[in-house]
Amino acid sequence: MPSGSEPQGLLVRRIAVARGDEPADLVVKGGRVLSVFTREWLDVDVAVVDGFVAGLGEYDGEETIDASDRFVVPGFVDAHVHIESSKLLVDEFARLIVPLGTTAIVTDPHEMANVLGTDGVHWLADLCRDVPLDVWFMASSCVPASHFESPRRSLSAGDLEGLLRRRRVLGLAEMMNFPGVIAGDPAELEKLELDGATHVDGHAPGVLGKRLQAYAAAGIRSDHEARELEEGRERLRAGLWLLIREGSAARNLDALVPLLREYGPGRIAFCTDDREPEHIADEGHLNAMVRRAVADRVPAEDALVAASHSGAVWHGLRELGAVAPGYRADLVLLPDLERFEPELVLKRGTPFEPAARPDVPDWVRHTVRLGEVREDALAIPAGNRLAFSLGAAGVQRYTCTDNAGVTSWVFTEPEADLFDKHGRIAGSHYKGPTWEGRDGSTVVAAMRLAAVTVDQASIPWLALQATAHTGDGRMSKVTFVQRLNTKGGLAPSGACTPGAVLDVDYTATYAFYEAKVAKAR
Repeated sequence: MPSGSEPQGLLVRRIAVARGDEPADLVVKGGRVLSVFTREWLDVDVAVVDGFVAGLGEYDGEETIDASDRFVVPGFVDAHVHIESSKLLVDEFARLIVPLGTTAIVTDPHEMANVLGTDGVHWLADLCRDVPLDVWFMASSCVPASHFESPRRSLSAGDLEGLLRRRRVLGLAEMMNFPGVIAGDPAELEKLELDGATHVDGHAPGVLGKRLQAYAAAGIRSDHEARELEEGRERLRAGLWLLIREGSAARNLDALVPLLREYGPGRIAFCTDDREPEHIADEGHLNAMVRRAVADRVPAEDALVAASHSGAVWHGLRELGAVAPGYRADLVLLPDLERFEPELVLKRGTPFEPAARPDVPDWVRHTVRLGEVREDALAIPAGNRLAFSLGAAGVQRYTCTDNAGVTSWVFTEPEADLFDKHGRIAGSHYKGPTWEGRDGSTVVAAMRLAAVTVDQASIPWLALQATAHTGDGRMSKVTFVQRLNTKGGLAPSGACTPGAVLDVDYTATYAFYEAKVAKAR
């Protein structure tokens, strides 16, 4: 487990600051400081030196932050997360969650391992050294998770041993093959016996009774898959840490929060597992879990401990999760204990500053390898026939949006002319998406059936089902639309100016289908 070993000179200086013999680099004054150990609020200064808390009490420093009428709590620790689920590189992920109070995460890079193998995991681990977010890893234990997946290659016991030797890899990630563990599958037991695999996260949805006893007997000591109250209670009684999850799809906080009220946070920690970036931006991260728990009658002190100290204790992160001497100066200043929206977040005693955008090598970028596009990939259901096709030339319109400080181009509408085979104007294509003929009839086809990327530099081919019509012309009879032969139309990647509008030229062919009419006998 990580230790607090550091150069002796830094330690000598920290002790001198703690004694009051030297000034601190920074003093946070006037706030109410949470003691995660006694769950009480202390009216003390926080002295910070070299990124660590030196002492609590009355101190002087070279810089001062006035925390009057504020609550000072430790940075939050997400006990189990998949960065890949955010669809962001770690620098952007940090930009999203650190201002919300999360200063450390323990990640299972399962999908990175699926796509890029151990090379991808090592690349990600190296990348994480340069971001203002503590990222600790668990070695992905089940790649692939099932025989239905097709990873770059399966991770062997030797691969896992190589990952476990890295300093920031804490142990084995969630043992997803719980039936194999319970049955004593030799391949699964071999993983549990590897050097460095003394710390193991669990994954056992719906497992109860003697099957749960067998799973715990294998040395697995946590689970984030409990969905019901009694599932959570059984895990606590079996000696497992209960990691309460509130992701985007799986949301278990409401069901399990009574256990936090009943038992306190001694063996309960918060995690997000898989959380979409828009949900983080709209609702929050671990701070949202704290807010919800407190609204559901959990004492604020208990909820804050579950979001910080508990995750650090479970994973053996001895420098994290507390505002106390010798702990990392990851501090969150809260104006109240209702909204839990940080006013200021200090990472190692310094206000958060986003990291520079990293260079991503081609071998990481170019991982989508498409097979041949079959003729039936965009097949239209039986009972319909191709009625006519029209060419299109125009633009795909995008607007730059700002989502919690992360800007990106978002598609808003098409604007194009439609042409017949002789190059004559035959109608127009605009928001809806709507196709309008020269006779005034329209079809809206907003239900996507399929999408295929044929050219990485162009918008995908589509199969769409009609959802509305107007008029009596030929568009009024259309049942399905295919977008084919696309060229261009993709928005650029990277940052943009919020509110800006961008038109990207494109061409395509649209194929319009009608229902077959049975011939009279």
